[in-house]
Amino acid sequence: MIISLENDQDIVEIPEKLEQLLSDGLNAVAKLHGLGEHEEVDITIVSDEEIHTLNRDYRNVDRATDVLSFALDEDGGEPELVGGPEVHLLGDIIISAETATRQAEEFGHGLEREIVYLAVHGLLHLLGYDHMQEEDKVVMRAKEEEALREIKLSEEFLAAR
Repeated sequence: MIISLENDQDIVEIPEKLEQLLSDGLNAVAKLHGLGEHEEVDITIVSDEEIHTLNRDYRNVDRATDVLSFALDEDGGEPELVGGPEVHLLGDIIISAETATRQAEEFGHGLEREIVYLAVHGLLHLLGYDHMQEEDKVVMRAKEEEALREIKLSEEFLAAR
């Protein structure tokens, strides 16, 4: 899986090792779902202010949130580039560094784990998972834990520390 990471905020320091952890987490999801090496996802880390604006403009929810996913396949997919690379861009995942920091403190684990969890959650949304209904939430949460277990960041590994 091709993963591009961009840090568009300067409020929270993002650890250098995060890029490898994100790659490991998203590749675990890709492996569990049979995705190939030509699937691409873009991750952008932003401030609460920026994610608030996106949430308001695209979802009509006037507050900050932790993660947003924008799937390109929802409206017929991305345009085909004649003679271009055979890469399939799944979509964009936007993560608030400030909210991730607060949630990491609240849940008692590190910022890296929280951001990787949010990225895994976002990728599952891009793959069509949702959590609006309780039964869907249970399935999505199990998929998150399954991927995080692969890279030893699941709740069971955190509890053993």
